Amino acid sequence: MSVDNLLAPLSANELSLLMRQGEVSPVEILSSCIARIERLNPAVNAITATCYERAREEAREAERQLRSGVPIGPLHGLPIGIKDLQETQDLLTTYGSPRFRDHVPTADHPLVASLRRAGAIVVGKTNVPEMGAGANTRNPVWGATGNPFNPMLNAGGSSGGSAVALALDMLPLCTGSDTGGSLRIPAALCGVVGFRPSPDLVPHATRSLGWSSISLLGPMARSVDDLCLLLRAMVGCDSRDPLSARHDPASFGTCAPPELSSLRVGYTEDFGVCAVDSDIRKVFRERMKEIAPLFGECRPLDFDLREADQCFDVVRAESFVAAFHDDYRRNPALLAPDVRVNYEIGASMTLADRAMAHAEQTRLFRSFQQTLADVDVVLAPVSPITPFGWQQPYADRIDGMSLSPYYRWLALTYVVTLANNPALSMPCGIDHAGMPFGIQVIGKFRGDAQLLQAAHAIEQAFESIPTTRRPKPDLARLSAPTPELKSIVTAPPGSNDGHSATSVSVPV
Repeated sequence: MSVDNLLAPLSANELSLLMRQGEVSPVEILSSCIARIERLNPAVNAITATCYERAREEAREAERQLRSGVPIGPLHGLPIGIKDLQETQDLLTTYGSPRFRDHVPTADHPLVASLRRAGAIVVGKTNVPEMGAGANTRNPVWGATGNPFNPMLNAGGSSGGSAVALALDMLPLCTGSDTGGSLRIPAALCGVVGFRPSPDLVPHATRSLGWSSISLLGPMARSVDDLCLLLRAMVGCDSRDPLSARHDPASFGTCAPPELSSLRVGYTEDFGVCAVDSDIRKVFRERMKEIAPLFGECRPLDFDLREADQCFDVVRAESFVAAFHDDYRRNPALLAPDVRVNYEIGASMTLADRAMAHAEQTRLFRSFQQTLADVDVVLAPVSPITPFGWQQPYADRIDGMSLSPYYRWLALTYVVTLANNPALSMPCGIDHAGMPFGIQVIGKFRGDAQLLQAAHAIEQAFESIPTTRRPKPDLARLSAPTPELKSIVTAPPGSNDGHSATSVSVPV
């Protein structure tokens, strides 16, 4: 058995326990992950810039600390991948943009700094769409990231590289971020777990609009337990983020999960407003029929989200105007097409448009909470369609219905963004096309701890049912590189086309 098959597939919690018991070293774990990346990444292109030598030195130091008995952090010695929208000191951070081919930050993003303090070892960056715009991970710097179940299909986005790295056991933990579904969509399409927390839970100290909750940071992992381990290291209060608040990290994932027979579950196929493919509807109905007997109560819910699309258009565009105003004024051609479109949509809006969106989001929030008043969690699909080819930029049509703008196919996740409820995407078997099928588990307002406990119980139940357990990629299909994935790269990192590159804060 190859070295990467020995340790890399183990969970983050298992690896942490083995290290603390002295049965395995951080150096051995890191070596296993690097071997796995070198063997599998050529087929999927999930990991971009790497820092193996620095990681090896940090792993050796982590091993020395374990032997000396000094206090260690919750992520001590665990390898981690960092989404390429989050700055990493002395490690290339490109945001998937040609403007930043040579951008090597001098400091870590505050989230990355907190993870290092918790003991995590940064191994490399994970691929993203250019500037995080869109849910198909492809860009002109690194190329496209292929789905681990079929590299010619898309992996979702914008945290697509993180999801693929996890699905193939290249890394035990990865970071992500979410505006309209950037944690949840790739988790669903790749068969892993992604969590969009409440806005006050994980500080976002570099967000351009500090009072806006649309863009959040969050964890990704292969299981709810591992996700909670990472989340506990992310939780905090930061004076640079006015939405952040103090929480006890120990409250997330440490309690025994509830009995499923006590859970009151609501469900919806489409929240009353979202386009969903008929095949996905059928899969969701079949799964709900199968799992409904697990719960104490399980019933459909009716939502009133009639202006959600228009509302999201405004609040999303507003964040792009805030982030890219100076770049657009200097030279609109500097911006990627998707980013430029979002900026121009926002720049054309009026104060009346913003007031309308704010009022509608408030009404939607109150209506959403009222609908959830008598249930503990809500279940819904995550993606409205099965993964499509990565060559297709986005889904522009579902069941014959034309969708515009390009992110409209993400409505199943962005309506929850507008409501500000915590939401988790978790695997629920495969869909009609044999690809991973993800269920969105939505909690009550500020009910993150209760949601994670319920998701843990649901995950345990899913693993005991053949049709709902987490699917695993067939590694035999990934035995050779997929050169097409890099076909959209226009120039290698090292040439910045004459543009200066400085750190930016992007809506993701």
